Amino acid sequence: MSKLPGWLGRVGAELTELGERLGERRAEAAGNEGAGDAGGGNGGGGSDGAKNGPVRESVPPPPDYAPLVAAKPEPVAAIPWGVRVAAEAAWRLLVLAILLWVLMKIISAVQLVVMAFVGALLVTALLQPTVARLKRWGLPRGVATALTAFAGFVVIGLVGWFVVWQVVDNIDVLSDRVTDGIDELKRWLLNSPFHVTEQQINDLAKSLSDAIGTNTEEITSAGIQGVTVVVELLTGILLAVFSTLFLLYDGRRIWEWSLKLAPAAARPGLAGAGPRAWRTLTAYVRGTLIVALIDAGFIGLGLYFLDVPLAVPLAVFIFLGAFIPLVGAVISGALAVVVALVTQDVFTALMVLIVVLAVQQIEGHILQPFILGRAVRVHPLAVVLAVATGGLVAGIGGAVVAVPLVAVTNTVVGYLRAHSQEQSLRGGPGPHGATAHDIAPTPAPGATPATPGATPTPSAAPVSDAPPAEPGNGQE
Repeated sequence: MSKLPGWLGRVGAELTELGERLGERRAEAAGNEGAGDAGGGNGGGGSDGAKNGPVRESVPPPPDYAPLVAAKPEPVAAIPWGVRVAAEAAWRLLVLAILLWVLMKIISAVQLVVMAFVGALLVTALLQPTVARLKRWGLPRGVATALTAFAGFVVIGLVGWFVVWQVVDNIDVLSDRVTDGIDELKRWLLNSPFHVTEQQINDLAKSLSDAIGTNTEEITSAGIQGVTVVVELLTGILLAVFSTLFLLYDGRRIWEWSLKLAPAAARPGLAGAGPRAWRTLTAYVRGTLIVALIDAGFIGLGLYFLDVPLAVPLAVFIFLGAFIPLVGAVISGALAVVVALVTQDVFTALMVLIVVLAVQQIEGHILQPFILGRAVRVHPLAVVLAVATGGLVAGIGGAVVAVPLVAVTNTVVGYLRAHSQEQSLRGGPGPHGATAHDIAPTPAPGATPATPGATPTPSAAPVSDAPPAEPGNGQE
């Protein structure tokens, strides 16, 4: 027990000595840090910082044998550039797809109004040149609009009345010839090498009769739906008539008001694209009308000389079918061939088919390129896809307006692209260097050609070879 106080004393002395050494080392480290700061140009500020600020211990460097560890990159930098571009494009395309889907839902909800307005635009494109011509002759705008609209609607009404009159007047003859044609087809099947018996033909007729009797309720509901369709059709016709009147009378003000809805930066481009789009639509409607008249006239004459019943109504149907590219011509021509086959004989049907194919070939290779020209030139694949999409979305009306919509869109996009390039050339620096001749704009006709080696001067405005805008929806 007597040795315990001595041992405690020695431990205390060693702890005291250890504390003194630790204090000396801390003071030495602080002095070295202050000396380094003073040597760096701070003068006496290092000692003041050592006295006033906290004392920081220096971190020793890692040993030489420690492995090198690369710093982790940022997450954005770790993703490849192509993946980032694809992701950026994907979400933007997704937003556009959602916007298009919402727009299609809205159009489907008000399809009657949209189709009536589009029909009014087509009729206006057909009648507006007449209004402009009457105004140039000195008639007031209201009188010119009233005369043109009255004449146009009277002609359309007379055509509809004539078709109904022809169908009603020839329906009895057509019914008798259809009955004779069915009997002749029955006799041909009995004598054909297909070994069809009379019992099989009677069973087929009985099956058709039973199917009609079984589906009486569906047929009745279809008739009720047909009444609803007729009411909607009349409503759409009235909307189209009123819209046509206002577009003919006040088309320019409506266009100027529509421009105010666009952002200010986009108005110059849209103001230039609008009249060009209207010229394209007018050219399409005019050209299609002329082509449809030629098709209906020649095919109707062929049906008349071949003594096919309902030649005039079939010609009118061919005229209306011409406004549906590709599909309309096929359906109307097939209907004419079927009527000739049922009411006449196989030879007459074959002759009708030859007439239809010949007229359609002349239309596709001569009439359309010559009449429509470059104003509404659309690739055949785009025509097929547009007609199919329009038919799926809005039925016959969608198929009718699909091609002019594609033609107008093509015109607008082409003009906006050229307008954007022109604006970028005007806002950018002037051409210089060895490639100045390659990127300099072509000088205007009559301008003084640049001397060799001189920097060409851009013209104040590009020279357009497009014809001046006709008065109408957007131009006065």
